[in-house]
Amino acid sequence: MRVLVPLAGLAFLVAQPQPPLQPQPPLPPPFATPSVTKHPKVIGWPAGKTPKAPDGFAVTLYAEGFDSPRWLYVLPNGDVLVAEARTLPAKDADPDTKKGLAESKTVTGGSANRITLLRDADKDGKPEVRETFLTGLKQPLGMALVGAHLYVANTDSVVRFPHTAGATKLTAAGTPVVYLPLGGYNNHWTRNLLAKPDGSKLYISVGSASNVGEKGMKEEALRANILEANPDGTGLRVFAAGLRNPVGMAWEPKTGLLWTAVNERDELGDDLVPDYITSVRDGAFYGWPFAYFGPNEDPRRKGERPDLVAKTVPPDLSVGAHTASLGLCFGTSPTFPEKYRGGAFVGQRGSWNRSQFAGYRVAFVPFRDGRPVGPPEDFLTGFIATDSEVYGRPVCVCVAADGALLVTDDVTNRIWRVAPVTR
Repeated sequence: MRVLVPLAGLAFLVAQPQPPLQPQPPLPPPFATPSVTKHPKVIGWPAGKTPKAPDGFAVTLYAEGFDSPRWLYVLPNGDVLVAEARTLPAKDADPDTKKGLAESKTVTGGSANRITLLRDADKDGKPEVRETFLTGLKQPLGMALVGAHLYVANTDSVVRFPHTAGATKLTAAGTPVVYLPLGGYNNHWTRNLLAKPDGSKLYISVGSASNVGEKGMKEEALRANILEANPDGTGLRVFAAGLRNPVGMAWEPKTGLLWTAVNERDELGDDLVPDYITSVRDGAFYGWPFAYFGPNEDPRRKGERPDLVAKTVPPDLSVGAHTASLGLCFGTSPTFPEKYRGGAFVGQRGSWNRSQFAGYRVAFVPFRDGRPVGPPEDFLTGFIATDSEVYGRPVCVCVAADGALLVTDDVTNRIWRVAPVTR
């Protein structure tokens, strides 16, 4: 069944605020520092150089030669699906995206719009099978297998494809089940997808069309939300609202709660507003665009919705301002040391709106009993080369079938593999 999402009539959900799981960071006042545009120059990885992991881990090149490998999904048989998509070139982009592209000078071509399959049949930590799995997509990102169907989140729709276990290519036509508002501010074209463990629901992340609602709220209909739908597309509703750009989504293994990584707003200064990871409560409103990090009113929306400002739910944990925190997965690998089991790995693609680089790493957040018990710490670093240059930019993080952590590096078209050193 094809379900058309209405693009007008924005409704905000409200829920009673709940205390965050960690003390909130002290926030500077808005505009305490100037808003700075500082895009990195990507210089690529020198021969033999890799990102750095903590002692006891080895970092190796898992695969390369992609065209912007943005997201990963591991099938039950261990095959890894790689969604290859990028921000559109300036001639096809909206005005805000055109501005960013002109400043960064890093995007010159269109989007590959495909999914590639990788298979490591001999279990040596490097795939020997590589096939073009699915084409004809529109800036795909999220993927989810539910029963005999693979769901793919394009920028404008969720499409369902018949899937046979072990297939290396999908040839049957897909069926759109949910239509979505396409594109968005800067890199907000991404639509992630997560299935409920029992397969009964789909969760779809949709980023905002603007930085802070400057295009008017009609343009934000069904954006800056996590949506929920049945697998056939019926029952579509806003599960949680006010999430400026939620991308990474994962189920926390102890509590079964949905968690997400959120990119917060720009142009309030170096240290505003922190990106965050948070558990996502059904019916909760997380502030965008009227408030941030709890009931802190955005001065650019001053006085517009005091009711929503007051009802803004504080997120659970800051992961740093302007870090572009995109990837999120939980440490479920039995091969990793005990410290990392149950904690959150966060792929931080890195800042452009900060005077000094922030992000450009995979961060690790320790958890205990389903709750963060410490601040983010370095896990995979070494992406920054100089004050103005980076070797690469990490995006998606996921646990492979063999327990290794896989990390996409979309600007250098690589996937890194991090695993404990075997002795």
